[in-house]
Amino acid sequence: MTAPCEEHRRGEERTMPKAELTVVVEPKCQRLADELGFELVDVCLDKEGAGKYLRIYIDRPEGISLDDCERYHRAIQPQLESYDYDFLEVSSPGVDRPLKKDRDFERALGSEVEVKLFKAMDGQKVITGVLAGLENGEIVLDTPAGEKRIPRKQAALVKPVVDMEGVESVDLSE
Repeated sequence: MTAPCEEHRRGEERTMPKAELTVVVEPKCQRLADELGFELVDVCLDKEGAGKYLRIYIDRPEGISLDDCERYHRAIQPQLESYDYDFLEVSSPGVDRPLKKDRDFERALGSEVEVKLFKAMDGQKVITGVLAGLENGEIVLDTPAGEKRIPRKQAALVKPVVDMEGVESVDLSE
């Protein structure tokens, strides 16, 4: 669900420093998520062609519905009206949600993940394997070539590998 910010409809301009996003906006988003029984996955401000998008990602163990996103959006928007953004989006992080926080890695233990590196390591810029752990600042993967330890700082993106095999036979007509 996307809605233009009130200030920008009135033509007022302000800028939101990164510190304001993490020190003020994120805690407000976290409080509301806690009240509604959601997990706050991420809050980010992205500048794109049409303007600045304040994106809030929420989740819960059984998944997030469109109604959940709408409920959260309607509740958080009045609390964020004084901050500089053009569009507010609230959504699920998706099945291939990136692993960013320690709890994301804990949840994905034993799952196949893909690690994209900032710089190639042993001639590879993308490494896929089963997540065995997060130890001493290293991502530990079990790969066909054996155990790989990747310094977390070298990982640009870590996300689950989504197996789409058999999805074409799912009946979506209901």
